[in-house]
Amino acid sequence: MLTRHRRLALLACTTTLAISVATVAFAQSATTQAKSEEKAEETKKGETYLSPIVAKGGRTADPYAKPGPVSVVTTDQIDLQSGQETDDLLRSVPGTSTANNPQNPGVAVNIRGFEGSGRVNMMIDGVRQNFRFTGHEAQGFAYFDPAFLSEIDVTRGAVTGVGGGALAGSVNFRTYDVEDLIQDGKNYGGIASATYGTNGAGWSESLIGAYRFNDVFSVLGGISKADPGNYDNGNGVEVPFTEEDLLSGLLKFEVTPDKDHTFKLTGLTYDNDFFANSYFQNVKNQTVSASYSYTPDNELIDFRANAYWNRLKMKYDTDIRGGGTAAGRRITDTGKGFDISNTSLFDLGDVAVKANYGVEYFRDDYDVINSTARPGAGVNGSGTNATTGVFSNTTFTYGMLDLTAGLRWDHFSLDGSGAVVAGNPIGLPAGPYTVDKSEGRLNPSITVALNPTEWFQPYVTYAETSRSPTVNETFAGGTHPGPSGQSFFPNPFLEPETSKGWEIGANFAFDGLLDPSDSLRVKANYFHNRVDNYITAAMLNGGRQIFFVNNPGISTVQGFELQAAYDAGYVFGDLAYTYTESDLPSQINGFGVQSYLPENIVSATLGARFLEDQRLTVGTRLYAVSNAFVGEINRTPPNVPGYGLVDLFANYKFENGFEVTAQVTNLFDKTYTPSSSTIAGSTIDTGRGRTFLVTAKAKF
Repeated sequence: MLTRHRRLALLACTTTLAISVATVAFAQSATTQAKSEEKAEETKKGETYLSPIVAKGGRTADPYAKPGPVSVVTTDQIDLQSGQETDDLLRSVPGTSTANNPQNPGVAVNIRGFEGSGRVNMMIDGVRQNFRFTGHEAQGFAYFDPAFLSEIDVTRGAVTGVGGGALAGSVNFRTYDVEDLIQDGKNYGGIASATYGTNGAGWSESLIGAYRFNDVFSVLGGISKADPGNYDNGNGVEVPFTEEDLLSGLLKFEVTPDKDHTFKLTGLTYDNDFFANSYFQNVKNQTVSASYSYTPDNELIDFRANAYWNRLKMKYDTDIRGGGTAAGRRITDTGKGFDISNTSLFDLGDVAVKANYGVEYFRDDYDVINSTARPGAGVNGSGTNATTGVFSNTTFTYGMLDLTAGLRWDHFSLDGSGAVVAGNPIGLPAGPYTVDKSEGRLNPSITVALNPTEWFQPYVTYAETSRSPTVNETFAGGTHPGPSGQSFFPNPFLEPETSKGWEIGANFAFDGLLDPSDSLRVKANYFHNRVDNYITAAMLNGGRQIFFVNNPGISTVQGFELQAAYDAGYVFGDLAYTYTESDLPSQINGFGVQSYLPENIVSATLGARFLEDQRLTVGTRLYAVSNAFVGEINRTPPNVPGYGLVDLFANYKFENGFEVTAQVTNLFDKTYTPSSSTIAGSTIDTGRGRTFLVTAKAKF
């Protein structure tokens, strides 16, 4: 028998899909002509930051033509930072940072001060990375090899289509596809790369190749190896246990029987040994995904279907003394999911319509052994999270007006069990307990955008989002090792977090501003979000009892984000600025990590191109943050100092496809600790000192 919540969810899903299908059916007799959402960009020879981005059937729509806070880290930008961490790439995006632990190679994305537990949806090629962890770490990581990265797509705020279901945004880490490697009419292509760095960076190597057997079948394969050692900070002090030993692989098959149908099968494997959270660890992340697209010469059909399986295993060995109460810990997250969507273009009289609608489902099963000595007594619990999302987004274009109405139904279920002792702070009866709860919420959104000129597009958006409690938050338990006397408790009564927010912004596009061939793109927005039921850890009895709770009242997060890119061929630059003001309750470091962004963040790049065909590129990167609030509960005084960094880079492309990139990071050997950082027990600054990196790359 279906529960009442599940029946309501099924009814809402069926109704939404029925309305969408009916809309398309009605439109079949209409003229199939629509205004494109994206503005095409002219390709410039040697262009780095404003390279053209294909909308339909391609990888990413042009972020400077979309009325919303979206950003793309391009392949060229990734190449110019070869050898650096993914954290550095993300921190160059407005409103975006990471919860940084240099001992842990996982990536934990922070958007607008929201981090962990699914507040930001992290994906690899559209596959959700829902690994959760409660400890002296971020509350969730994505593990992947940066050598395979071709692009990073960032959406801040509401995600109303595929990839939604999060509170504050999504990040999709895209790996190389066949079309990225095979170009210029050839039937093969590839990249061989080797990087060497000082200050413990050491060697890292990768090889990626693709071959197209005929017009129907293509294959891509890649392998990568990296084993950096410990590095020194700006004072020459070694930051301990920052080494790792990574081996990863990538395999893709693509079948295109005709121009309308495309099938893709992807396999990714990641195997890394490192030391973090006081223990030697191994993480294995394995991903298998399949996708199908049907894009006939019919404006009503742009059909996409994806299915995936992802398993991440984290294993603890011992601490540095060869023992430890958490030795033998095993956390396995097995994730499964799918999404189905279609986009239709049609006319209703003088109104052009673009309708995107679909359904997505994802489920994660967490199997935890907390230690060899106490398998069921640790802080991380076992259980199952599942979410079903049904969505419909329709853009109506009349003259210079674009009106986008979105509706998303998210329904979650949470299952698991545990045991508590008498006198627990939640008031549960002593002994075993079981949780089987489900709940749904309808999240609307609406955007009004104007296109009065080719160079100016203002917009305003209202959107609601929600996030369900996780297995880790609900089923926390156990005791802290050592003499602290701290005990952890579950809370099966947690309610979902919700956010209601306004955003006002504008896109600007100028061509031939200072030079006949130059282009300037600017994206600016102000956001204001009201968050209810925000979940943090709470402490009672002088800090001896800790559990997750919904904080009472409404919290406000607001700020301003600016992104700009200029390219004149011989000179280029970009700028990202973020101002954030937040009164979210403080997360307790040690039961997760604090997630406040510095109030002011500035990232800038300035470069120039020289010689014939602009083969030589040189430039500098600047990054600066103000003091950051981390919460009175975590530090006295509750602020950490700001800092500024300067990097230099140069790239030379030879005629035979060979290129060399050289970099100096932290040029002035600044001593600092990156914002949003945590290493359990660390008392030294953990920012990497001056480092020289050289990458040799052959494209064939």
